[in-house]
Amino acid sequence: MATMHASCETGHKNPFDTTTAAMIVLDAQGRVTGWSPGARNLYGADTRDVLGRSVSEVLPDVRLRGDTLQGFGAAGAPAPGDARTERRTVRRPDGALVETVLRIFPVEQDRGRPAWVLMAAASDRYQEWVTDQSMLSGLFTQAPVGLSVYGPDAHLNWANDVVQQVMGWRAGEWEGRANRVLYPHGTILSPPRYHETEEVLEEVLRTGEAVLDVHWRGPTPATCEYYRVYSCSYFRLHDDAGHPLGVCEASVDVTDRYEAQTRLALLSRASGIGTTLDVGKTAEELAGLVVPDLADSVRIEVAESVLAGEMAPSSASGAPTGLRLMAERTTSAPSVAQSDALLGVIGSRPMTAHQRLLAVPLLLGGSTLGTVTLLRQPPRAPFTEEDRALAEELASRTAVCVDNARRYVREHTTALKLQRDLLPRELPQPSGIEVAHRYIPTTGPLGVGGDWYDVIPLSGARVGLVVGDVVGHGVDAAATMGRLRTSVRALAALDLPPDELLTRLDDLVGQARVGIHRTPGDEGTDRALGATCLYALYDPTSRTCAVASAGHLPPVATGRATGTRHAEPLDLPTGPPLGIGGLPFESVEFEFAEGAVLALFTDGIVKVRGRDVDEGVADLCGALDAFAGSLQKACDEVVSLCAPGSADDDAALLLVRVHAFPEDSVASWDVASDPAEVAGVRALVREKLEDWGLHEAAFVSELVVSELVTNAIRYGRPPVSLRLLRDVDRTLICEISDGGHTSPNLRHAGDEDEGGRGLFLVAQLTAMWGTRYDRQGKTIWAEIGLGQEVPLDVFL
Repeated sequence: MATMHASCETGHKNPFDTTTAAMIVLDAQGRVTGWSPGARNLYGADTRDVLGRSVSEVLPDVRLRGDTLQGFGAAGAPAPGDARTERRTVRRPDGALVETVLRIFPVEQDRGRPAWVLMAAASDRYQEWVTDQSMLSGLFTQAPVGLSVYGPDAHLNWANDVVQQVMGWRAGEWEGRANRVLYPHGTILSPPRYHETEEVLEEVLRTGEAVLDVHWRGPTPATCEYYRVYSCSYFRLHDDAGHPLGVCEASVDVTDRYEAQTRLALLSRASGIGTTLDVGKTAEELAGLVVPDLADSVRIEVAESVLAGEMAPSSASGAPTGLRLMAERTTSAPSVAQSDALLGVIGSRPMTAHQRLLAVPLLLGGSTLGTVTLLRQPPRAPFTEEDRALAEELASRTAVCVDNARRYVREHTTALKLQRDLLPRELPQPSGIEVAHRYIPTTGPLGVGGDWYDVIPLSGARVGLVVGDVVGHGVDAAATMGRLRTSVRALAALDLPPDELLTRLDDLVGQARVGIHRTPGDEGTDRALGATCLYALYDPTSRTCAVASAGHLPPVATGRATGTRHAEPLDLPTGPPLGIGGLPFESVEFEFAEGAVLALFTDGIVKVRGRDVDEGVADLCGALDAFAGSLQKACDEVVSLCAPGSADDDAALLLVRVHAFPEDSVASWDVASDPAEVAGVRALVREKLEDWGLHEAAFVSELVVSELVTNAIRYGRPPVSLRLLRDVDRTLICEISDGGHTSPNLRHAGDEDEGGRGLFLVAQLTAMWGTRYDRQGKTIWAEIGLGQEVPLDVFL
């Protein structure tokens, strides 16, 4: 018989495949009549050595006695169509043993004589093939893995029992249908580069590369009420010639695992809750986190008392009353029929039908801050216990953030109230200036700062202008600002020049004597240390302004010269901040034209995020140049352009329009150092008051001038001068100056004392009086209220 040829083995093919198996043909007497190349390779014997010999001689089983290949004679021939399998260990001619498996098939020859065909394979290869077949059989029938085969046209050609049971298909209704027809409501969740299953099938068919772990979500006919999530892998199938036959899809239900991973991912994103100290934004962050991943809609409510910064009600009292809606969100998915509904990522199997509404409190310790209400609409699965635990954890984290916001609101409200109470509610309006002011608290989480300003009326119609900035924020900064403001007003009452006033203030701060009682270990904790302050002293009679700075930005002014309105910063040397020491403060005197505007401000006006100080000062100058209306409107314009609610620092602005004292409201005389000159001085004063139409003030004015001039001549030093200022018919100011530096003191004269009653009369007849010093000497001043009645009891 001619020799048979077979192709080479490939992969895990059937070892008894006719193209690769070792084939032996026996006649009716059991003699070898055919010997394939596969048999020669397996047993190591050439065809010429085995043809015509008995199979028992050719394939003796060396491990057994006797011949197991029985029944090849005519008497014991098996019936045609019967087949059997035997295992035999054969020694090759080279001495090696070969474990083989024989499959024996009886065939009929001519004249009805039987013959046999033996197909042999190595035992190890046979065992691998049997294992593969067992594995495939288990995979097809027992493993919970859905297997589907799609043809090159992406139509389903075959599906195992798992797929058919899960999908609820009846026999034949799925064959030859496209994927989009079989799963019309499915969605690919990941990887993001795929949108439809057809895209995956086409790519696998085109490239031959497998695509693994594609997450698909959708309903199935068997469980259309709730969506399931499957992990699908795709690989291309080939025929023996390597031509693509289609794509196999292996799918596993991973809904529970996917839900657990989603809950874990949702919890990891919870750090995005509470990025600000704003309750509304915190609620919006929670709403954006849970919809649609955890719920279809959410409603977050917080107690009104919490929003006001008050303590939250106890959880023992049940749900808090007076709730305010802070955030509400609903999924934007369209409303569709139950079988077509698109659900969120989490779609657990239901536990009980009533768990579609889930309300969890915002609990913190023993207090209830509010409530979070979650809702799932059909056909989405109800909440599970795992979902409830996740919602409670998110609510707990949100409650901490809400309580932080409550504490901030309370502290911010307290600091703001303290700041506004310590700042002047209404600034005085001296006749020499017009004033407008603004205070803008910070809008960020840092809290109220220590920016402040003040206008201080001084003797001689002069005005002290102050602006300062305390380091830090909160209640401490506001309290420190109050201490500094009080200290400045006290020092300004001494009629000190700006540089000396800042020197004394710096000394107070450096020695921690600004209302602070330190304890051991508190050194260096005073917030006044490092504060900045600018003090300006304006004199309307000369239109001059002396300015000194302790680490503060110089003011901006318009009208430095007559007919000029261009705004520019004053050229002012800046000393160190308060409490630092080491350098002296320096005053610079400027002269302003009538109607010039002076802007004193803190850095919050010109220093905002994304803009340096120089740009901010330039914007401020431009705003002052462009606006020539009322100071109130100018304030609004500057605030809107330069400091629209900084999140880093608060801001203070003080705008001052200066005016010159009218020349016809000022009268001055030099007085000789002779007591006889006092009568003449009284006459001059009486004449000037008659000229001004102030007859009713003549009596008191003569008494005051007579007493003060007499004291200057008797106890002071020349030169002696007298000046009268008429302050817009409100106050008459008398100033007597001399070259001495000795200040008179008010005292109670005894019954037998001849002197000591003059200053007492001055104090009783005037609204205010005092002494100020300069380099040339001192000035004693007194303010006489116009239209006031003379208290006659002082003469008794």
